[in-house]
Amino acid sequence: MIYKIYTVKDDKLLIEKALVARTFFQRFLGLIPRKGIASDEALIFYNAVSIHMFFMRFPIDVVFLDPEDKIIKIVTGLKPWRLANCFPAKVTIEMRAGKAEESGLVVGDKLNFARY
Repeated sequence: MIYKIYTVKDDKLLIEKALVARTFFQRFLGLIPRKGIASDEALIFYNAVSIHMFFMRFPIDVVFLDPEDKIIKIVTGLKPWRLANCFPAKVTIEMRAGKAEESGLVVGDKLNFARY
């Protein structure tokens, strides 16, 4: 499934093409097979309170959301071979490093998901 992600505060398009990692292999591999991620792409994980960067080749920004799709934690520039977690999170979004800051995302912002 593919979504567009908007910020609720200003209805600004944040991500044009966000893929949902649903299967075991999609969730396990995540972005590992890729050499990079475009500014308008993201990967969404439901019910993932932590992510790993093992075998990754590039840094990413990670946004953790609560059940109401409100940002509860932002990890910027997470480098390969590192971990990030946020135990109350219900949704985790991986995006290009620098995208969160460039978009002005802050803890407390709410995101809106629209089917592509």
